[in-house]
Order: sequence, then C-alpha cells, then structure tokens
Amino acid sequence: MSIEEMFMREAIELSRKSVEAGGGPFGAVIVKDGKIVARGTNSVTLHNDPTAHAEICAIREACRVAGNFRLTGCELYTSCEPCPMCLSAAYWAGISRIYYANTRQDAAEAGFDDAFIYDQIALMPAQRSIPAEHVSNNDASSAFAMWKAKADKVMY
Repeated sequence: MSIEEMFMREAIELSRKSVEAGGGPFGAVIVKDGKIVARGTNSVTLHNDPTAHAEICAIREACRVAGNFRLTGCELYTSCEPCPMCLSAAYWAGISRIYYANTRQDAAEAGFDDAFIYDQIALMPAQRSIPAEHVSNNDASSAFAMWKAKADKVMY
C-alpha cells in the first residue's frame, strides 16, 4: 500500500465514522512530512454550521496546531473532491496538494450536488440566484488605505 493510499484510507474511515455519529459522509486529514497533523469530519448538521465541512474542520485544526494560518508543505487527503468553499479554503491556507477519493459526480448522486455553485460563480453578481448589489460608499476604502499604510501588517 502506498503512503497516499494509507492516508486516503484514514480520510475514508473518518467519513464512515462521521455518518455513524450523525454527521455527513465526509472525512479529511492534513498531512505534513508524512504525518497526520489534523483530522476533520463533516459536522454541518451536528453543529448547525454550514461551513463545518470535513476539509474546513481539518484546516482549522491544522492551523491551530501549527499556530499559523499558512499550511505550506501540507497535503489534504479528503474522502471526496472538495466543494468550491473547501477548495477555496485549501488555496487560502496554502495547501500544497489535494488527494480525493469520491468525485463531485459521486457526491451529486448521494445528494450533495455542488454544480449549481460552480455555475453561480461564473455569473455576474446581480445575475446570481442570491443577487448581490454594489453599494458605493467612499468610506469603504478607508480600511484598505489603513491596511496599505500599516507597516507591521501580516500578508495573507
């Protein structure tokens, strides 16, 4: 068994345990230097938190353990291809590689269809099913001006 298969088995086992515990059928592990540094399961319904996907939970835990919001050199093993939110979080965290088992098509067949979100992202904000409208306000840019001028800012 390859190292990738070993870590994927862990993510898949977490997905099964999540279902048994009343959560969604998703599990994820974050690996650095050949060691698991964090685990996550889908707890959306358990915690009434729509952002509590397995990947997000694992990323949050890995960042807490690392004491850093950057997970440079870490790999994400997940039981399913990440949804748009989880994929974005992996990019923001600086994950180096993603391995997944089930595909987004497999997820759709199980009732977790993210295709509409992918479609929505491509639309102009006002055309989305949750319309977004720009409200012009000159004061809004003041926080950006403060950020640009801040000498001790931490870029992310």
